[in-house]
Amino acid sequence: MPSDTPLDIGKLRIGLVGYGEVGRILAEDLRARGLAVAACDTKLADASAAAPLHEHADRHGVTLVASHTLLAAHADLVICAVTADQTRAAADACTTGLRREAFFLDLNSASPKAKRDAAAAIEVAGGRYVEAAVMTSVPPYRIKVPMLLGGPHAAALAPALDALGFAARPQSGELGVVSATKMCRSVMIKGLEALVIESFTAARAYGVEAAVLASLAETFPGIDWERQGAYFFQRVIEHGRRRSEEMFESAATVREAGLKSFMAQAIAECQASVADTAEAGVFGRRGEKGFARNPDWRIEADRILASRPARNDEETR
Repeated sequence: MPSDTPLDIGKLRIGLVGYGEVGRILAEDLRARGLAVAACDTKLADASAAAPLHEHADRHGVTLVASHTLLAAHADLVICAVTADQTRAAADACTTGLRREAFFLDLNSASPKAKRDAAAAIEVAGGRYVEAAVMTSVPPYRIKVPMLLGGPHAAALAPALDALGFAARPQSGELGVVSATKMCRSVMIKGLEALVIESFTAARAYGVEAAVLASLAETFPGIDWERQGAYFFQRVIEHGRRRSEEMFESAATVREAGLKSFMAQAIAECQASVADTAEAGVFGRRGEKGFARNPDWRIEADRILASRPARNDEETR
């Protein structure tokens, strides 16, 4: 079968690797189009973590399967949406069951090298690997989130994705290009989040936040810093772990270019620190109403400040 053989949308069977926020959103939108969707997730091995996944799958008519091998064996299109550090492992896990000429669409926010390594595993198994760079947050756009496609099979997959409702555009036939685009962008976007959280929280500690905000508004009058600050706090509190993993991949991307990852590494550590704080319950319990939805960033900054370990005067000198 030639490598540019298109998918038959009418008979398409889709397998989702990863049934987290992104996986569930895609599952809902694909099922709404009447498509057969199966999914697997490592959380299915934990009864307590699996319960909400089963509830969601039952509600939307998604078939949950116990292994990546079983999922890949019955899918014409595998869509992988896991945490960045699991990019290669997820691809490897699908290789034993992957159908020949099946497409493997990798949505993970990983470095160019990680994507090329994953692609090599899929290609050896007879599949067609396509890397995707998701260029903004998924929830507001859902399946229509803008994404760039890369790799030698990107152009062959693009028409099918368009028919499925995706907003995917082939960008490069070379693996790693669209991932580099995403990772370099993330240094800026996640970096702004980290800068705002650190700056605003420190300003709050010193009682100078009003002056800082006024100065920012004068320098950047097109930005509503109150609203933007609240949004950045919300996103990092809710998704800091995933964002930190993406930023560690961004740091790897910078290093792969032969540069020192001064900022990307620090941004990753800042995001991870907020994730640690969230997991400690400082911002409330995840899943409860209002978690990571506070419209006033000061409340969240005060929680961070209240969680600081006790210090002595010598530590501040």
